[in-house]
Amino acid sequence: MPTVRYSDAVGGGGPGNRGSSVQRGPSIGHGLRRGKTLSRPERYQQPAPLLTGEQDNSADWESWPVFAKLVTWWAPPPLLRYFGKTDKGMQQAWREKMALCFLIALLGCIVAFLTVGLSITLCPPSASNSQDQYMRYNDTTASAGMLGIQGWQFNITDSNPANDVDFYDIAQVPGTDITNYFANHGVNIPACVNPENSRILAFKAITFNPCSAGTGNLSCVLQPITPEILTNVYNLVNTTKQVGFDWVQLGEPALKNWLVIDGNVLNLDPYINANPHPIPNDDLDATIRYVLSTTWAAGGKDATKVFFRREELKAATNCMVQKYYAGHLDKSTPGCFVASLFLYVSLIVILSIVFSRFVVALIFSWFISWKLSRTPPPLLKPKPVPSQQSFPKSPQSAKIAAPKHNQIELHQMRANGQGPAPWANQRNDSGTFIHGNSGLSRPGGPDIGHDLFTVMLVTCYSEGEASLRCTIESLANTQYPDDRKLLFVIADGMIIGSGNEKSTPDICVDLMEFENEQARNPEPMSYVAIAAGSKQHNCAKVYAGHFVHNNHRVPMILVAKCGAPEEQNKPKAGNRGKRDSQLILMNFFKRVTYNDQMCPLDYELFKTIQGLLGVTPDYFEIVLMVDADTKVYPNSLRLLVNCMINDPLIMGLCGETKIANKRDSWVTMIQVYEYYISHHLGKGFESIFGGVTCLPGCFCTYRLKARKGNDDWVPILTKPDIVHEYSQNTVDTLHQKNLLLLGEDRFLTTLMLRNFPHRKMMFTPHAICKTVVPDEFNVLLSQRRRWINSTIHNLLELILVRNLCGTFCFSMQFVIFMDLIGTLVLPVAMILSVVLVISIAQTKITSFVLAIPLILLLIVLFSPGILILLTTRKWVYAMWMLVYMCALPIWNFVLPVYAYWHFDDFSWGETRKVTGETKGDDHSKKEGAFDTSKVPMQRWDQYEKQRVRMEKRMDRKRRTQAAIAAGAAHPIVQGVAEDEMRNLRTASPTNSETGSTTTFSIDGSDIGPHQQPWDQQREGTGRAISGYYPNYVPPTEDPGQVPSGGRAISGYYPSYQPPTEDPQLPLSGRAGNVLATLRSANEPERPTHDITAGDSTGNISLDALTANHAPKRYGTAPEA
Repeated sequence: MPTVRYSDAVGGGGPGNRGSSVQRGPSIGHGLRRGKTLSRPERYQQPAPLLTGEQDNSADWESWPVFAKLVTWWAPPPLLRYFGKTDKGMQQAWREKMALCFLIALLGCIVAFLTVGLSITLCPPSASNSQDQYMRYNDTTASAGMLGIQGWQFNITDSNPANDVDFYDIAQVPGTDITNYFANHGVNIPACVNPENSRILAFKAITFNPCSAGTGNLSCVLQPITPEILTNVYNLVNTTKQVGFDWVQLGEPALKNWLVIDGNVLNLDPYINANPHPIPNDDLDATIRYVLSTTWAAGGKDATKVFFRREELKAATNCMVQKYYAGHLDKSTPGCFVASLFLYVSLIVILSIVFSRFVVALIFSWFISWKLSRTPPPLLKPKPVPSQQSFPKSPQSAKIAAPKHNQIELHQMRANGQGPAPWANQRNDSGTFIHGNSGLSRPGGPDIGHDLFTVMLVTCYSEGEASLRCTIESLANTQYPDDRKLLFVIADGMIIGSGNEKSTPDICVDLMEFENEQARNPEPMSYVAIAAGSKQHNCAKVYAGHFVHNNHRVPMILVAKCGAPEEQNKPKAGNRGKRDSQLILMNFFKRVTYNDQMCPLDYELFKTIQGLLGVTPDYFEIVLMVDADTKVYPNSLRLLVNCMINDPLIMGLCGETKIANKRDSWVTMIQVYEYYISHHLGKGFESIFGGVTCLPGCFCTYRLKARKGNDDWVPILTKPDIVHEYSQNTVDTLHQKNLLLLGEDRFLTTLMLRNFPHRKMMFTPHAICKTVVPDEFNVLLSQRRRWINSTIHNLLELILVRNLCGTFCFSMQFVIFMDLIGTLVLPVAMILSVVLVISIAQTKITSFVLAIPLILLLIVLFSPGILILLTTRKWVYAMWMLVYMCALPIWNFVLPVYAYWHFDDFSWGETRKVTGETKGDDHSKKEGAFDTSKVPMQRWDQYEKQRVRMEKRMDRKRRTQAAIAAGAAHPIVQGVAEDEMRNLRTASPTNSETGSTTTFSIDGSDIGPHQQPWDQQREGTGRAISGYYPNYVPPTEDPGQVPSGGRAISGYYPSYQPPTEDPQLPLSGRAGNVLATLRSANEPERPTHDITAGDSTGNISLDALTANHAPKRYGTAPEA
């Protein structure tokens, strides 16, 4: 067994050696190194505790429940009970849902305010500087043919000639002010004639008449300014836009007598021309000349501050503006500048993210993905070590040898630092070795090479025969050696799917090929399920056989969860959910990796795998997880394994999922583009960081364990922390339920990233599968409700992981944060997009500035389409993109809003339908209390020793019965034999887990006398194991026949426990004689083995103990 170290494991959650030292096998010049992705920083931060972790019950007033109650203060418990929320848990979940919806609405309002409201607040329409309000002075492009009159731009294109004034000559400088050419302007102004402060009448500029002599205005030769005269006499058309100036223009020599007061541009040419010298004792005149004489003209002619410092000058402001007004500054005000700056920064950030995702996804698709999935170079065969012992190869070992390429032989591992695994080099019935992998390959065992042992896990629930057959056939047809892959199908309960005639387990059994009919009726085995209360005790039947299809004969195991005895007559017996199905596999391989205590189901799986493939389960390194409605392409498994070999730091991997029924309905059509873009754009971008945030459960691959150097393993999926956190059976809070009940696939990815932030979760677009997607809208609604809610809660968990790849805005943590915000504000973003489209439709595009919002919208919407054309070169996807665009309101508004409002709905809704199922059927409900004594736990060697002991006892009793029947036994011997048979049926050992000693019998009443204390003198000094042993009634045989050699039906009845003897006593004496007699009687041609031969401590070796008793192939498994 491997020695597992975390402190110096590569990616093992702690500081240590990085990927440059990671190789497969001995250092022979072809070590596998990390692929070229972004380098993670050399830092380590302890992951923040999971929000689903155990809460501190000492604090009765946690912040989140209190906040939820404050938000829902208006809904007292009686009101909630009136509306059906009778349970306290349901009431708390509803309150938390309302609190989350409140926060989402608040975030949406903030985004809407920052997008729209901030600009209106800081830069109101009266102060905005849009092209709709101003036409720039001396702008020969946009303001050609324009002249200014009292600050307004007038079009002179069709003007009538005027006496002594040539409009066209003046218009050579567009926007030139001609107000001073009109008679009677600047007189009879109320603010100048009757001011609020009469002291301003002493100022010359207030009483000055612009049409007086000496002003240079040709004595105001044009008629007075009125709308009728301007239109009818001169045919001057008001454009309703003001004349706009900037500070640079005000510094030009042509505008040397112009100044600015509070943004208003004043033309003081008439006043200065008529009064070229300063006027004594005139403060206003002195101030005007002071401002006009500034040495820095551009920006220095702002008289606002000077005028507003003194009351007299401030009182004269209104009169000055009305008398000399010639236009307005079109320079942004401070508020408009801040608003514009914020919007530009936001747009740059958003476009940068969109553009970077686009470019990075292209780089990954064109370069990195091909390199990742290419065929690994052949491994050089290491030189043989003379000191290594040569073991004879069995037919099975020859069968599973790696095909036609250089092999790799790895050093033997130690089990927990105390020697090889107990199943190492176990002999089978033929005397050859059943190979076990106590870490890496051993001499005489199969060479690993590039064909890693892979488990293909198929979790099924209510699928039909056509769907299951399609999935299993596609896995069997994968281009991978049949002896290196194992079909591992788990049926989640005795379920009859809607429209099916048989239960799901029966459908799966019909697909299998068995070596004998007895294998079709296995006994149920107990294990601890993921449930609450008494439902933690569950039973499952293990079927073993092969799946035959297209010249492939693939080993296949079916685990059918059938439920505990007390739930056999209940609907959905044995159903515990998909997460429980995954944990059956994860717990099993974790216990194999650590040689930990096994439940009866684990031990049965161990024996079954060993019998089917001829190797022990610790050879397996990869698990491929697919759903029962998925069809895997033939080369997909090979490509996934290639990626794992080419980059040893990859711990999880997924391929592209395509839609098999894309033309069934409009519901399936709108999903085609969404599926493609989520893989090639989303997961492709995340793969550069090595942090794909969700490996879809329908098609993904994980490492069970990773090689570290030449003689060690790093547990990955089998890491105890991951298994423990993933196997929580007490799910109380809304956050926990959304993580564990709705999105177990994404949560498993989250746990992997949290525990191994320096390893990589990747996506390869070349490994492809097809799956069936919902074709009805109500089913799609239920599916996306689960996906969206689980996405939000998982992203909340990942944000807390600080030591992911990158730093600040160029980090995976920032990407996750942006994804979370983007998911939460989808409804608001959709509303703002509709408002933008309506606004653009109502706006006449007259300049590039006005076209910017439309250009940005087109870039955001259609840039993924460009990615599709560049990656697939299939124009048909452009059509699917248009279909998706038509459904944008559904994707970005209907589905998110529905999901948010159903945060407290933890059912699978319409996704999976079962015959006879009613709403509210949920395996997560607690029923009764769990009795731990029903699921005993023992190590593998303890199970094996009990199996061998039982076989010996049964064989001895068969021989005694045969002798009695033949009349060759003494009456005393006959009485002893009958007494031992009764003891065999009613034995009551000590449970190794609970320490209790309870007497059981087959029917609980009248079979045999009450169990007496175990008599070591009667049974010899053989070593027994304290722990679980089944109450098994051995089958009777014809006394005249030759005994069968001790092989019996595998079965589990939890009512029986084995006797306990001193574990320090060696196996010897009578037991050894019986086993020797058994060997000589049944297999006289085989060489004898000294069963009493032990080590220096007197203990018998496991090779000797299990000789001639390990199963050759799976048929009738040894009795348990």
